[in-house]
Amino acid sequence: MVRFENVGMRYGLGPEVLHDVTFFLRPGAFYFLTGPSGAGKSSLLRLLCLAHLPSHGLVTLFEQDVATAGRVALCAMRRKIGIVFQDFRLLDHLSTRNNAALPLRIDGLAEADIDAAVEELLAWVGLADSMEAPPSTLSGGDKQRLAIARAVIRRPDLLLADEPTGNVDPDNSLRLLRLFEELHKLGTTVIIATHDHWLMSQFRYPRLRLDQGHLIVEGHPEMAAQ
Repeated sequence: MVRFENVGMRYGLGPEVLHDVTFFLRPGAFYFLTGPSGAGKSSLLRLLCLAHLPSHGLVTLFEQDVATAGRVALCAMRRKIGIVFQDFRLLDHLSTRNNAALPLRIDGLAEADIDAAVEELLAWVGLADSMEAPPSTLSGGDKQRLAIARAVIRRPDLLLADEPTGNVDPDNSLRLLRLFEELHKLGTTVIIATHDHWLMSQFRYPRLRLDQGHLIVEGHPEMAAQ
């Protein structure tokens, strides 16, 4: 699913923020991505979601070298990736239903198919009673559920979440992680960036730990598929 070999990354002509990062993820894996502020978590996520290319080394996603992939191939890869942003990035002028439906409308699906998929998914994440509500009226936990719904509406092969529990209380954090676990059980590869050590301690998944741009894999890789 994912392979990094001696990967470095810098922004423009600045210093490298990631140094010789090497790891691989099997399909259906589940990892926490952790490390102190400034360690490079967001930069690694940018590489994984194809928002940035490495300054050196090999990044392979879905068995394709991202550095040599053409525009069409990169677009196809991006369609296999779901992203949950820390700041939600919901559109306040759209209802909950229409926020979740947006990726499918961009894909050009028929409205009948979109309605069925959205209603099923919003019920699954616990927002069946808020489908017509604007995001501004939702709680922090419900906004995060909506952000998750929008990220997974295409049933991505790879799901990336950047501090998805940073704006909710511990009880809701656990509920959100259970949603990610359910997606994982359906076969999605999940990477969750977090600094919440208590939350990570509640689950047995291995960790990708970044420290000053260097990556260390903690825990046994076979745990990632459990």
